[in-house]
Amino acid sequence: MLAMKTYLKHTILLSLILFSFASKAAIHITVATDGSGDFKTISAAIASLPLFNYERAVIFVKNGTYNEKIRINQDYITLQGESKENTIIKYNQTPEDPASFANNCEPAVVNINGDDIILDNLTIENTQPKDSPNAFAIFGRGSRIITINCNFLSKGGNAVSLWNYKNGLYYHAYCNFTGGADVLCPRGWCFVRNSKFFEVYKESAIWQSGVFDKDQKLVIWNSTFDGIRGFELGQRQTDAQLYLLYCTFTDSLANKPILLVESKDSKAKQLNLWGDRYYFYECRGAHVNYDWHKNNLETAQKRLTPTDITSTWTFDGKWDPESKEGPKIVNNVIKDNTLLLTFNEPITLKGLPTLKSRSGRSFNYDSGAGSNTLRFNCDVKLYKEDVKGLKYVNDGRFIGTLASVAERVADLTIK
Repeated sequence: MLAMKTYLKHTILLSLILFSFASKAAIHITVATDGSGDFKTISAAIASLPLFNYERAVIFVKNGTYNEKIRINQDYITLQGESKENTIIKYNQTPEDPASFANNCEPAVVNINGDDIILDNLTIENTQPKDSPNAFAIFGRGSRIITINCNFLSKGGNAVSLWNYKNGLYYHAYCNFTGGADVLCPRGWCFVRNSKFFEVYKESAIWQSGVFDKDQKLVIWNSTFDGIRGFELGQRQTDAQLYLLYCTFTDSLANKPILLVESKDSKAKQLNLWGDRYYFYECRGAHVNYDWHKNNLETAQKRLTPTDITSTWTFDGKWDPESKEGPKIVNNVIKDNTLLLTFNEPITLKGLPTLKSRSGRSFNYDSGAGSNTLRFNCDVKLYKEDVKGLKYVNDGRFIGTLASVAERVADLTIK
């Protein structure tokens, strides 16, 4: 009963906050192949943004097939498709293709070099026709990357490869991962919820590397693993830490536990300090209840329960992508008729907010969006009591810029 309550709590939490952020940011660009948008290609839309992009920009991609290679160097970009099945980014990207490295572009269909990137409601497919060790659908070295309701398709290995090995933080929910060996293979910290994995060869479906920090981990909640008969669940070549909770395995899964396999990299042989760390809770299949995936959370950490294993816990408190809490004021400065509010994260401007205090003073936004400090003007000299009880008085809002699954409106409380 406790396990079911925990499972339902996690599922309800995500359903309440998912898919609410995208269309409300400061910059909103539309892409359509038929010319009905601002641009015909996603690459052109991204190129229209400044290299140093300080506020969240949403690029809404209408249904269609976009045969292009995407490179995202800026921060704070959301690519939002009109529908997961009909908004398709595809490219025949082989690792042998010299053009894959042209202009310092990485060898994937979508290449992410910025931080706080969100991919939402898209299909991304590497259409190369053969099995290959590296057939990337997405590749990246950024951090705080979110993918929601996406299909990632490949016939080769390493389809979803986010590889910031020092401080990479990755969140995936309601996604389909289809590909060859190690279809999902993060370096760093990664949390997956309510997703489906399909392995197209007799290879491992998941892989993780956590060589930089003992606490780096891959956590997978309530997801399904399927593939051709004899596919394997996972492998590692260096230190790794994997948690699977409430996952379902089809009878195609081989009776082969997650194993350490030898790497061609001689250094990798030395990066195995912590031993096997594979933890399971309530993972099962109709005919594949193997001994090696029995419940063993208690061996990971004393008194660790499924309730503890949240996205925040996964990221060791560095990031909470499922939070609904908006930025908070950490400092305020009054100077004559000017008010400076400093928040605990960068702010994106939505509309043109006007604020009013409890004493009736009105504050007009002046500048600062894209940073964590905003400047406001008032028509009279201000005193400490004049800035208490601030509230929004029109449709404008200040929202958090860091990647999250919900739009987070700034809290105007001054303590």
